[in-house]
Amino acid sequence: MHKDPYISAQLVKFLDRSKFNRIVTKYEGDKYIKSYTCWNQLLTMMFGQLSNRDSLRDLIVAMEAHAGKLYHPGIGKSVTRSNLSKANEQRNYRIFEEYATFMIAEARKRRINKIFELDGHVYAFDSTTIDLCLSVFEWAKFRKHKGGIKLHTLYDIEAEVPAFVHITPANIHDSKAMPEIPYESGAHYIFDRGYNDFSNLNTINRIGAFFLVRAKTNVRIKPKTWKRRLPEGVVSDALRFIKVLRITLRNLENSSLKILKTVHDTSS
Repeated sequence: MHKDPYISAQLVKFLDRSKFNRIVTKYEGDKYIKSYTCWNQLLTMMFGQLSNRDSLRDLIVAMEAHAGKLYHPGIGKSVTRSNLSKANEQRNYRIFEEYATFMIAEARKRRINKIFELDGHVYAFDSTTIDLCLSVFEWAKFRKHKGGIKLHTLYDIEAEVPAFVHITPANIHDSKAMPEIPYESGAHYIFDRGYNDFSNLNTINRIGAFFLVRAKTNVRIKPKTWKRRLPEGVVSDALRFIKVLRITLRNLENSSLKILKTVHDTSS
């Protein structure tokens, strides 16, 4: 008979249980808890994510179908939907947020790979809207009859791991999340057109980091110097007086793409 650990149990072995316990103690997450601990809650939600469950009801039904096996991955006994809902509602979210941040940092250290041969990390920042039921999530009002949240993610391109995640209501403009980014000196940040906020971009410039952002069609910047010899696909490359490079590219469909890039040394 095959007696190797379940795949879920093998995945759990990668989790630092001691670090999680210290975070739980810090926020008193298991205070007055007799059976269903924060660790059980974490593994339950992981099971739901990995098994692609659509709701708490769907998750509980799946767990009850494997009730005799839940001990092996460390989940323990099954939990009722009402108790799981109560745990999700009442326990401090900072426990799981801080642990997720720790695990992201651990994953990045093991995945680091110098692709661009630059001194600092290379990040891409963008957002995605997640639809929610407005009758259930009244706080997440998006439109008149629609709810939602916006997930802003700072993605480490070289490590291929998210480095930072920030959640806002869906009606918040993308640029409003830029002050929340933990900027690093010497790092490179890539943004889409929605992040053309010169106040926030200037913050990146002040700390000695770099940004690359798509320019708006109506941007007005006075050119200072132009490059004459350009690589294939580059229409123009100019240094502007606000110390950014404006580069125009042309893709295979013959449509142009304008981007702005910081420069800390005019000779570059």
